[in-house]
Amino acid sequence: MRHTGRTLWRNADGAVAPVVALSLTALVAAGGIAFDYARLASMDTELQSAADQAALAAASQLDGKTNACARAAAAAVNMVANRTYMSNDNAGVAVTVPSEPSCDATGQVRFYKDIGKTVAATTDADAKYVEVTVDTRRANYALTPIVAAYHGDVAATAFAGLDTAICRVPPLMLCNPNETSDPTFTIGNYVGKGIRLVANDGGGIYGPGNFGFLDVGAGNGATTLREELGATNVPGNCVKGSGVDSETGSIITVRDALNTRFGIYETGSLNQPCGNTRAGCPPSANIRKDLVLQGNGNQISKLGIVTGVGGNGWREAANPYPGSANITTAGTNFHSLTDTEITAITPMGYPEDICHSFKSDGTGACAGGRIGDGNWDRYAYFKSNATNYPTITSPSAMDTFLTGTFGTTTPSRYQVYAWEMGRAATRLQSQPTGSLASVSNPSLLGGEPGGVTPGATQIDRRLLTVAVINCTAEGVRGHTTDMDVTKWIDIFLVQPSLARSTGVRTANGDIYVEVIGQTGNATENGAVQLVKKSVPYLIE
Repeated sequence: MRHTGRTLWRNADGAVAPVVALSLTALVAAGGIAFDYARLASMDTELQSAADQAALAAASQLDGKTNACARAAAAAVNMVANRTYMSNDNAGVAVTVPSEPSCDATGQVRFYKDIGKTVAATTDADAKYVEVTVDTRRANYALTPIVAAYHGDVAATAFAGLDTAICRVPPLMLCNPNETSDPTFTIGNYVGKGIRLVANDGGGIYGPGNFGFLDVGAGNGATTLREELGATNVPGNCVKGSGVDSETGSIITVRDALNTRFGIYETGSLNQPCGNTRAGCPPSANIRKDLVLQGNGNQISKLGIVTGVGGNGWREAANPYPGSANITTAGTNFHSLTDTEITAITPMGYPEDICHSFKSDGTGACAGGRIGDGNWDRYAYFKSNATNYPTITSPSAMDTFLTGTFGTTTPSRYQVYAWEMGRAATRLQSQPTGSLASVSNPSLLGGEPGGVTPGATQIDRRLLTVAVINCTAEGVRGHTTDMDVTKWIDIFLVQPSLARSTGVRTANGDIYVEVIGQTGNATENGAVQLVKKSVPYLIE
């Protein structure tokens, strides 16, 4: 029995070999799958890294300018030098993207207007996001064919956009005055045109043409808001190029702070941040405006128009442009004032668009309501300022001067302003009228900070960068978060802010501005109040 048992034991021991033989195929298959899957996973990582870099390179070119899509496609094709060492399809090691420079959402380089990829971009200006798919590569399996799988194909896709930050700028926002008809605020439709921005005094829902403030993380309160709007060293953090937050604020605070840029300082209220010498809030080197200064008080007079008695400070003259006899005239005739009427205007600053000036209901005859047409009374301006322009005695003489100076008979107010600033000695002089004086050069004020001329470290004090918001669509009221910015634009402050007595063209706290253009780029070491940083980022 023992002999038989030993024989049986040896037979049982020998039976392991068939079991191992039977399981060998499964074990090799499992090992092959693991080996080839690791290869496939590594190749996927290689291709995804290439797709990510291609999308980021493409997104960096989406600046909305001409050929943005073509530049983006070229960046995706040429700026990526990734390699795949896991593919073995005899196609080399380079990861490639086909060149597709057209603005569309087809092929392997696709452009979109929205982050949800629901609206295809068709123009350079519309292309806000880009999706890039790199060419498919193949891994021929080494061992997996044992289980009837012979190769794996892998492609990779990445989606990216360009985010911006606007840093150290006055925190202003403008409710798109043409939100319904032009929700994208097409810049070319507004350059050179005047816009009357109306303060939202009631604090309710903001509507087209209202202006308000942005939260830049500098804190709350009137003092902070004055510092943000008036000081050269603007506090606060960078504001996102999109997804900004609104902030509430005092309209009178806005008036006082912005008026420092015209050399007007309210007693006491601006000691911080301007300081006792007001050096923290210097004026522009060109403070030409439609106001006269009586006495030595450098603030807005509380007595309104000039009566010749009491009330030191800045105020309207007795006969401001366009003259009391013409303010209710709805016509837009370029030379609607006679030479006699023009000569009687003292002083005359840069005026509103004619269609705004010759109407007393605050909207004027302008087809765009609060948006003018860019047609301002150049002849009245140059002839009225005869001390600076004595040779301009007729419209034809003015046209000759403008063509020779600006290359056009229709320069913008900002162009004239900048030209005069560079020629202060001959173009910016005081015009005394008895005890009153219109001062266009800060150096003539005496005891006040000198005017600022823009340069490498200082932007123009009468220029502001503002965010254009579709306030109705965004439901803006009070403190509203994550508002989409339609455009960042630069504007020129045409006039000081005050209630003018010649009608309701501007009320206390309203701002009349001229659109210069879309905000451009500046370096961190450049104009210290304006830094625009554009950073591409991956979305998926």
